[in-house]
Amino acid sequence: MGFLLAEMSGFTEIMKDRKIWKCLLAEFLGTLVLVFVGCGSCLNWDGPSGPGPSITQISLTFGLTVATMAQAIGHVSGCHINPAVTTGMLVANKMKPIKAALYVIFQCLGAISGAAILKAFTPEEIQGSLGMTVPNKEMAVAQALGVEFVITLILVLTVFGVCDGNRDDIKGSAPLAIGLSITACHLAAIKFTGSSMNPARTFGPAVVTSIWTEHWLYWMGPCGGGAVAGLLYRNAFQAAPARPDEGNCEYEPCAKGDKFQEEAAV
Repeated sequence: MGFLLAEMSGFTEIMKDRKIWKCLLAEFLGTLVLVFVGCGSCLNWDGPSGPGPSITQISLTFGLTVATMAQAIGHVSGCHINPAVTTGMLVANKMKPIKAALYVIFQCLGAISGAAILKAFTPEEIQGSLGMTVPNKEMAVAQALGVEFVITLILVLTVFGVCDGNRDDIKGSAPLAIGLSITACHLAAIKFTGSSMNPARTFGPAVVTSIWTEHWLYWMGPCGGGAVAGLLYRNAFQAAPARPDEGNCEYEPCAKGDKFQEEAAV
């Protein structure tokens, strides 16, 4: 019974995996860079009365940063750098619980470090909220929760789709596709919720600035969206390998799992 639990929880996997520390270091560093660069683009250098950064600037910065880090560390950890992506992988049975929990812990530590470094490197009068995400005052909490759920579902569906090892129709760059999905959702949702799509991205600045306005929805919304996306892709959208006796690839709700672990980015 104890052995079975160890297998199901992933404890055995962690004990045997001598490279787990590389994965955790990659998740830490990737999330640190995402928060430092992404939140850095949100700072207002024009002063309180100035126009501040544009939505396009912020959207492109977050999207391109994720795409860049996916190229840099995707082969090491899958470059989740987002607890919502890790949640999607967990519910889709692409990760074991203990490894997923370790990923989330190191993502949050990386986010805190990135926010702390950003604060240390930024003049005090410019720091503001360090790019903290809070719901628009005109929105109800349920509306903000729904927005974060939907935009994160889009992101995680994109991650699963472009990293599906059984597809042979993808000719472009998977990291770029994921980065563009983040850019698109930011362009649409920044005015609604700040477009977090990533609990760690909000958690890091929250710890450093002590701004916890409706913080729970930035966990529940994205993680809920990630979980639904993982289940949806696994049970409805996964591409099946081409059958040996057929020349074309038929799509069925069954596909390889290891490829996700190796290539998933976000």
